[in-house]
Amino acid sequence: MTKDKIEKLIAQLTLQEKIGMIHGDGFFKTKGVERLGIPPFKTSDGPRGVRKDFENAAWKDIGLSYDYSSYLPCNSALAATWNRELAYATGKLLGKEARGRGKDMILAPGINIMRSPLCGRSFEYMGEDPYLVSEMVVPVVQGIEENDVSACVKHFAVNNQETRRLEVDVEVSERALREIYLPGFEAAVKRGKVKGIMGAYNKLHGTHCCHHEELLNKILREEWGFEGITISDWGGVHDTKEALLNGLDIEMSVTSDFDAYYMADPLIRMIEDGEVDKKTALAKIDEKVRHILNVMNKLHMLDGERSAGSYNDYNDKASLRQTARESIVLLKNDKDILPLDRKKVRKLLVVGENANRQHAPGGGSAEIKALYEITPLMGIEMLLGGNAEVVYKPGYYNDDVGNIWADTSGEGNGQADSLNQDSGTTQASPEPEVQAASEEKRKHQKEMNEKYLQEALEAAKDADAVVFVGGLTHDYDTEGQDRADMKLPYEQDRLITELLKVRPDTVVTLVAGSPVDVSAWIDDVNAFVFSWYAGMEGGIALAEVLFGEYNPSGRLPETFPVSEKDCPAMVLGEFPGGDKVSYGEDIFVGYRYYDTYDVATAFPFGYGLSYTEFVMTGIRAEVIEDTVQSKGVKVSFDISNIGRRAGAAVAQIYVAEKFPRIKKAAKELKAFEKIYLEAGETREVTLMLEREAFTYYDEESHSFQVDAGNYMLLLAKNAEEIVDITEIELKVG
Repeated sequence: MTKDKIEKLIAQLTLQEKIGMIHGDGFFKTKGVERLGIPPFKTSDGPRGVRKDFENAAWKDIGLSYDYSSYLPCNSALAATWNRELAYATGKLLGKEARGRGKDMILAPGINIMRSPLCGRSFEYMGEDPYLVSEMVVPVVQGIEENDVSACVKHFAVNNQETRRLEVDVEVSERALREIYLPGFEAAVKRGKVKGIMGAYNKLHGTHCCHHEELLNKILREEWGFEGITISDWGGVHDTKEALLNGLDIEMSVTSDFDAYYMADPLIRMIEDGEVDKKTALAKIDEKVRHILNVMNKLHMLDGERSAGSYNDYNDKASLRQTARESIVLLKNDKDILPLDRKKVRKLLVVGENANRQHAPGGGSAEIKALYEITPLMGIEMLLGGNAEVVYKPGYYNDDVGNIWADTSGEGNGQADSLNQDSGTTQASPEPEVQAASEEKRKHQKEMNEKYLQEALEAAKDADAVVFVGGLTHDYDTEGQDRADMKLPYEQDRLITELLKVRPDTVVTLVAGSPVDVSAWIDDVNAFVFSWYAGMEGGIALAEVLFGEYNPSGRLPETFPVSEKDCPAMVLGEFPGGDKVSYGEDIFVGYRYYDTYDVATAFPFGYGLSYTEFVMTGIRAEVIEDTVQSKGVKVSFDISNIGRRAGAAVAQIYVAEKFPRIKKAAKELKAFEKIYLEAGETREVTLMLEREAFTYYDEESHSFQVDAGNYMLLLAKNAEEIVDITEIELKVG
């Protein structure tokens, strides 16, 4: 359909019909205009797969079987692969399933920067570094949108905590906003050509992000050239006039009074009462409808030539398993305890409640009604078959059932209550009225923990190998709530410590979506593996890594600090703040802070081990043009696999200005590549550093600038392990 035809279509629409297209007419859809062949616009959560379906006007599960879907690895897991090809494959699968379920927009991916390890939704995001986020989000978006489905990158912008998420006002410098928090969104728009952007709940400099003139009109539309749909987070609109004028296209919420939404009847009344200039208002409404129709046209919703999609295709499961495999991070392997030898393990003890827990149903709007989910315990049993006895002991007691927002009873649930102020909280002690019940629960928890501990310790004595699988659940990694600290719940530190006393060869595996405090036992453990909420194939992928069927290649997409007290958001800034939160750490987020201020970490950004050994040497650089205004710098180096088995390394290139004119981080990630090598293989690798690799944001000129001078290019295995350095001189003319 041409632009002229779209304009003719807009001219035929009544005001009431247009209004119906710019706000929810159901929890996940807008109104269509049947007489003109305009269908409703249907959306669905979310980042880990297509969410189950609810009744149109009640948060009640429809209770049918057709909406079981594939459960994808969380975005933290995807980022941990450092693999652009897997990002594309994961996006393609997500888009295919969304289209197969009849959706027009999938509310994914989430790319908010992991400013603090305590953020409840960190598992939905792609790490702490804007370059890594940018490189991973673009192929995800491209994969999704190949299927005539719009991606919806979220949450725009600086949505980095759940505490007071609906009202908290973020104070952040223009430089930090541009260098840290916006690049992923810009990449999704300019390179990914994304068709949907979701506004954030929070405020930025006093204005709610879902109707923020600077964010939505000036930056997104005017600077970046975004031509798609801006949609509110569910309940993120707070003012009719601001929503009309400041760049929002579609308002969605969690209540069923759809005609009472800010951009519904209140907007019509505002126009009729003369509270806003009628000509201006009608032009703004037409602009919103134009954006929607343009996207519908690109998705072939108006011409009947749309792809059908499909879901639960068993041919797709190999891709999901590979993503899960490559996400797993080997953090410690002293004495080469891993991989375990299948031929020698005749009796395996598996300890830990997370070994037997399914995580798909939890986490808030990221919940999934999974077709299946292979737990670590199931994966181990599947891999070993009947040739080994697998003994399971929970080790610690957890009677929580997961943070499931939307129940099937229709009697109220977290999703419908998510607009309440107290839904965005930090975990705290129980209120006085529930203190007695909580005390009783804690007493029972303590008794059961002691019982399970002793059973696990006894079973460990005669096992050939012991694998502990603990970590977090979606009672901790969850929408609407931040963690109070990084400590493992359910007295897991004590259990791990005692297990290591009995069996120093215990393999500790943690499943979580964000960093945890490992200081209580990290010096004593020899084998430590970090998994994530790795999707429906996650359990078998973990088993394959533990028993050497797959050589681990994951790398951390965020720093694991020793304690949350070391986090720059708390040391230099505020987290979670009060009515306002100050980003006093400025650009020094994640490794930028730990490096620059020489703060020790538990595990650095980009860290991960392998069952083989890689050597990277001989970094060399060539400035393609004298001024780097367009072509940039070509960087080459050699990498060798000097071990005895095939594997993958992640080469990382960091840039450091030698004598910066303004304060900068000690170094910044500007290129990476995942490289697969056979045992004994050597390869030359060449990467390009574009002009953006050397820029910083100048607040005086309100633009990115490059300063002439000398720059160090650092070849690294992770943010703390630099293996080679070269120096270049840039001339800016």
